[in-house]
Amino acid sequence: MRQGEAGVERRRQLAATIEPFDSFWEAPDDIEKGYRSFYLFYNHNYRRFFPASRDAKILCTSCGPGYGVNLLKDLGYTDVLGIDSFPSKIEWATQRQLNCREGFAFEFLEESADESYDLIWIEQEINHLTRQEIMEFLPLCRRKLKRGGRLLVFVLNGANPITGAEALAQNFDHFNTMTEYSLRQILGHSGFGEIEVFDLNLYVFYTNPMNYVAMAASKLLSMTFRAIFMLYGKKNKLFGKKIAASALRIS
Repeated sequence: MRQGEAGVERRRQLAATIEPFDSFWEAPDDIEKGYRSFYLFYNHNYRRFFPASRDAKILCTSCGPGYGVNLLKDLGYTDVLGIDSFPSKIEWATQRQLNCREGFAFEFLEESADESYDLIWIEQEINHLTRQEIMEFLPLCRRKLKRGGRLLVFVLNGANPITGAEALAQNFDHFNTMTEYSLRQILGHSGFGEIEVFDLNLYVFYTNPMNYVAMAASKLLSMTFRAIFMLYGKKNKLFGKKIAASALRIS
């Protein structure tokens, strides 16, 4: 068992071991460059869900080098903590004076006080958890949120006919994919309310002209997919490579 800087000790072994859920695996090879690219990506897709108060207590799990913490700090939030299980990734964050520590997601949340956070932002795909682990993790997040607190989470979209099956098969530690319906379903089952599921827009680099070509092509494909799904009696509306959800603790 490994003792982290946050004083959190690994007590359970999750199913994913090659790319464990407790760490962030989306970073580019050039980690420094990622601070810019993920700043744009996160700001475009998630900013509208951030708390109004800059004093809100926020936890980013699987934070990696602190890309999410970096954005929140830049936006003026003063009580933000990121945790990640890889010390080498935390080193990048601490070099930037970001409040990130070594820690494991389940254990850290279990040791945190209930109703502690205004926002819990999961920066790793929950597809790195098995179905049973997801059913344990989401209620744990809910218990740690204040009343009215928000959870942000994202998954691989199984409804995308091009990337859905590949996303599941291409990584040994991807145990499932979801759709808008199933993501909403498991969040509701875990006790969350006011659930909003949305596509994650990958094309946020507006200084690159090819961004607009890719965005137009993506929208055309989505319209085509939706029409085909309707022929089969399906109501799917979201066909991005990845989908995310915002959900609140109501009671």
